[in-house]
Amino acid sequence: MIDLYTSPTPNGWKVAIALEELELPYQTHVLQLSEKKQYEDWFKAMNPNSRIPVIVDRAESDLTIFESGAILIYLAEKTGRLMPTDVAGRMAVMQWLMFQMAAIGPMQGQAVSFERYFPEDVPAARKRYHNETRRLYEVLDGHLGDNEWLAGDYSIADIANWSWLRSHKWARVPTDGLEHLERWMAANAARPGSQRGVLVPPSPGKAELVAAGGAQIVTQ
Repeated sequence: MIDLYTSPTPNGWKVAIALEELELPYQTHVLQLSEKKQYEDWFKAMNPNSRIPVIVDRAESDLTIFESGAILIYLAEKTGRLMPTDVAGRMAVMQWLMFQMAAIGPMQGQAVSFERYFPEDVPAARKRYHNETRRLYEVLDGHLGDNEWLAGDYSIADIANWSWLRSHKWARVPTDGLEHLERWMAANAARPGSQRGVLVPPSPGKAELVAAGGAQIVTQ
């Protein structure tokens, strides 16, 4: 059994989708980020950076892993799925996973911050992060013009990037004109594992549904 500590955010959905795709048994512990639960000592003992998600693999002597990218790699290697074992295939997945971690996540995250949450309007910052996020979408679109998935077969690289791209409207960054990207987004959204994973945990206002792989959702 794996304990998943998470909230309804792109990084949280990444791990939930992977767990669903891999059909691993897990229990979800929902952190109330607005109540600053992530800064409490019990959670900082698992992740000193006070960020979700975190997993604890009870079958591996309570092995605790933070950082969503590291968790995805661990789950793929644990099961031998969602990432090739040959060097070239593994590196193809890793580079597109790092693309999300180093580029899509930070840039789109800043776009959301300045569009939605920053206490004052900073047009130059909004423009910078909006334009850079759109440029990154165009990079993906160009690659997907010649590839069904980001790195050969469906992998953790697709899970990581789609978990962010699916909320592009919240960042107010359009995907108009990026037909290959939109085709890929629709293919990700159609997967049952994706459909279940984005409900773990449910976004505010949605019914609390338990995904097929999880036995229980616990609010911390």
